[in-house]
Parts: sequence; C-alpha cells; structure tokens
Amino acid sequence: MAITIRAEPSQLDSALCKFTVSHTVHPGGPFFFDSPQRAAGSPLIERLFQIPGIATVLVSDNIVTVGKNSETSWLQLMKPVGGAIREQLLSGVPTILERRASEVSGGRSDPEIRRVVEELLEREVNPSVASHGGKISVVDVKDATLYIAMSGGCQGCAASQVTLKQGVEVMVRRVVPEVRAIIDATDHAAGTSPYYNRE
Repeated sequence: MAITIRAEPSQLDSALCKFTVSHTVHPGGPFFFDSPQRAAGSPLIERLFQIPGIATVLVSDNIVTVGKNSETSWLQLMKPVGGAIREQLLSGVPTILERRASEVSGGRSDPEIRRVVEELLEREVNPSVASHGGKISVVDVKDATLYIAMSGGCQGCAASQVTLKQGVEVMVRRVVPEVRAIIDATDHAAGTSPYYNRE
C-alpha cells in the first residue's frame, strides 16, 4: 500500500503542523489527545507521544494535526511523525481504539460548547479580526456541530476561509475538542461594510 503524507506547518500557530494522509487514519472525529494518559490504548497516538516534543494530537479522518512544545523544531519532528503514521497504517492495527474514541469525543453539552467558544472568540479572535473591520460570531451549536458567521470586513473577504480553517478552527479544536464540525453559515455574497470596530 502506497501512503503519501503532506506536512504543512500552520502559518498562524507555529506550534501546530497538519499532516494530510492519502488514506483514512481513523474515520470520523475529531479525536483530541492532550496527554500520553489520554492516548493510552490508542496505538498511533501512544507512538506519537513517544516522540520527544509532541504535546497534542488531533485526528480527523485522513488528517493528523500535531502540536509541539516551543523548544522543538518541526524539522526535527516531521520525519518521525510521518514515519509513525505510515508504520501504523501499514500494520493494519486500528490507530484509535473505538472505546477510547467514544471517551475522547464525549464531554461538554451544546450550551457549554457555545459559552466556551463565545469566550474564546471575544478574548482571542475578534480583537485581531477587528483590525480588519470584521467579527466572528456563534450562530448555533447543534449536536456538537458549531455554526459560525462572519460579519463586517470578514463577510465576503477572499481570505475568510483561510482565517476560518487555519485560525479559528485550530483554536476552537484545541480549546473545545468536543466540536465535531465547524460550519460557516455566512452569506459571503452580501458582505459590504464592517460594523465591528476595535474600541
């Protein structure tokens, strides 16, 4: 079985790197691990945490997003992480045990998820987005699926999907791993003038 893996360090968070694999690593997700203890019983995640410098692992279908400690370089980590993923897939052994997957994906209720994400947006995201005249808001949370809307300068902006995928989504998944999916409910075709301004 030929397996290709593409590593892409995040442009917005130097501690994160996304590994896109040509085969499914584990169906569904996201499944988030922030310690070797949480990884116990899941072969691939255990193997990744054995690599010095690895701090977090997020698995969703064919994408493995790895977080590292600040003192470790991605140049040191890319090859061993890619090798661990490849070896695990070739072994035929499941990367995450289903019992562990259900434990990892459980957690906060929809109202709790909404409250935490709204706090994150107001504290970490919107002050930065406001410098471009934009705002990101929570529209709804249903069955751990988060619906967000972009307004002001973000509405209709060509870079909005980059902001969402590489910025907002990464932050949300690190803070609220229970979120199953993030849906952009914005009507980007209607974007005109910003109304969220830095105070």
